[in-house]
Amino acid sequence: MTTSVAILGTGKMGGAMARRLASSGFDLILWNRTAARAQELGVGRVAATPADAARDADVVISSLTNEAAVREVYLSGDGVLRNAAGKLLIEASTAGPRIAEELGPDARAAGARFLEAPVVGSVPAVESGKLLIIAAGDPADVEDARPVLEHLGDIVYAGPWGNGQRLKLIANSMLGVVSAAAAELLAAGTAAGLDRAQVFSVLARFAPGLSARERGFLQDQHTPTMFAVRDLVKDLDLAIETFGGATPLAHQAREAFTETMQRSPDLDISAVVSLYEQR
Repeated sequence: MTTSVAILGTGKMGGAMARRLASSGFDLILWNRTAARAQELGVGRVAATPADAARDADVVISSLTNEAAVREVYLSGDGVLRNAAGKLLIEASTAGPRIAEELGPDARAAGARFLEAPVVGSVPAVESGKLLIIAAGDPADVEDARPVLEHLGDIVYAGPWGNGQRLKLIANSMLGVVSAAAAELLAAGTAAGLDRAQVFSVLARFAPGLSARERGFLQDQHTPTMFAVRDLVKDLDLAIETFGGATPLAHQAREAFTETMQRSPDLDISAVVSLYEQR
């Protein structure tokens, strides 16, 4: 029997997950606040509400914008928990540990199993099945989710509810700090007369992930957007809220990306390079 999977939120990441799982043979039910966006994917069928999507699914995966969106999709009158009994719920948004710790007991009270599973990686990683999936919750539920999640990437277990979000915020803070540092050093090296491409190649030896944004750092080409500036600022805000004064470098990165967001909120995070060039 084919597993039926509901995808709630068909934005950039949710849409990529839907396409990947459809190509892997899963029956899909989609929901998105703007239904046309879900229909444009051309896979599965589109449900009218999150509750409708959950009713006909074995597994529900949500990929949403923020805590407010997650709360509404799960807890509203037409939310997932209305039809959650017997379902495996997998919350893959980056929304902070508070909502994960709240939804876990609520889902259990509704007769469902709940995992938080934020992901590290962008659309190309989804398309190639190379995401890093940070799962938290009951280890038995992680194993039950594996036949679906393993089509999206590699799974690491972080412990109880909340830890998945904490580890994801560590990852995105590292991304922000490294990207801001690379932009600063690239501008400094170029201003000192060094070859720009050579400076970048040295930086990429220490932080190989920079290579995916080479066109942005070297040619100011910040589209297509893999990770928007506004979304990184949101995640850095969550990280600072979660870890507080223990992360001064994350505070500094947030300042840089907040200033970048004032001009280029929807561009890729490599757009931070323009901030340091102007300085």
